[in-house]
Amino acid sequence: MKENTLEKELLAATSRIINTQGVSRLTLENVAQEAGVSKGGLLYHFPNKKALIMGVLNQIIQRYTDSFLTPSNQDTDPGETLRAYIEVSLKDPQQMTSGLLAAMTSDPELLAPFQEHYELWQKQIEEDGVDPVIATIIRLAVDGLWFSDMFGLAPIQDNLRENVLNELLTMTRVKTD
Repeated sequence: MKENTLEKELLAATSRIINTQGVSRLTLENVAQEAGVSKGGLLYHFPNKKALIMGVLNQIIQRYTDSFLTPSNQDTDPGETLRAYIEVSLKDPQQMTSGLLAAMTSDPELLAPFQEHYELWQKQIEEDGVDPVIATIIRLAVDGLWFSDMFGLAPIQDNLRENVLNELLTMTRVKTD
């Protein structure tokens, strides 16, 4: 389904509310107000809160997948998918955070699309030309760093963070035997 401009704005408004006010403030009324439309206008495109959250999730998953699975013209060496995964996962983590938080707190069944795509992403990472064990360790480390940031679980800062990322990137340059 191709999103129209109003649908994009409604999804953007949803993400803004989650990111700035918290999931508890995610109501149809607040989304309509944030987007500058009537509640009826919102309901025309998204008949309920679950549909709105699913729209945000689908949009995030598609952007995320496109961002790291689209081949780069500049990087065609083994490990390119892993390097893109590192960059995309940690460049704008709030983008995916808003969708995950909304899904986890409103309806855990909404996590199913993420679970399915993570399996696809894992397969791509394992087939990226780096030893699959090393590739999986890198993915798990990136995910752990992201979760640490998302939940404020002793997030690493400044030089240590940069050094960790550089080491992960270096690990992507190890070829399969």
